[in-house]
Amino acid sequence: MKVDFGKTAGDYGQYRAGFPGEFFDRLFSIGYVRSGQAVLDLGTGTGTVARDLALRGCRVVGLDPAQELLDEATRLDSEARAGVRYIKATAENTGLPSQAFDVVTAAQCWHWFDRPRAAAEARRVLRPRGRIIIAHRDWLPLPGNVVEATERLIMKHNPEWKLGGGTGVYPTTLTDLSVSGFSDIETFSFDAPVPYSHEAWLGRIRASAGVAASLSEDAVRHFDDDLADVLAANFPQEPLLIPHRNWTATAISNDQH
Repeated sequence: MKVDFGKTAGDYGQYRAGFPGEFFDRLFSIGYVRSGQAVLDLGTGTGTVARDLALRGCRVVGLDPAQELLDEATRLDSEARAGVRYIKATAENTGLPSQAFDVVTAAQCWHWFDRPRAAAEARRVLRPRGRIIIAHRDWLPLPGNVVEATERLIMKHNPEWKLGGGTGVYPTTLTDLSVSGFSDIETFSFDAPVPYSHEAWLGRIRASAGVAASLSEDAVRHFDDDLADVLAANFPQEPLLIPHRNWTATAISNDQH
């Protein structure tokens, strides 16, 4: 499945909820991130994580291969008065100097990378004993809930989409870190629902990989109409409380590069 999130930059910026405040509170209270540190945010998208880190005092570079997403991130930064420097590049080949960052983050994007190459690049740009943080915030399909119904509809309209049925936990990430020269691996997770109006849920799903990022405009319109019908018939209440799992893995780069 060919995916281009740049095709859905508007919906992405408006409807994809960023990570909650509790996520950032944990990063700073535990000491994984500190104000004043240099942070590289891989796969930054519309800058949701980069922006929050910058507003909390970090010096942040956000990196993404989709210029449309970077343009949306710059617009949102202007509204929030956040100062992030954005560059167009890939996680596997950042083009940035070695040992330039204290922290590398990758939020909701690690599965899109060539993971061994991205891990090696992260280790290259990190200072010795620098930290990598890989985070996910996933909706949870549960029996009979709106997420399960939505995923079923995505698969009907886009049989190539294979990302449904997730649990929000990524054990293979721990192996990625172990074999790539990282140590002191830790994880944490917490569940929290996200409220969506019908309109916002439609926009959120359009901004997903299986819909506007990979389907034609006509196919997206047909999907949108079908999902609106499903919501009206089976989930008329608003807001929809969409269960989400926030899962984070973090590790330290070994001294030897």
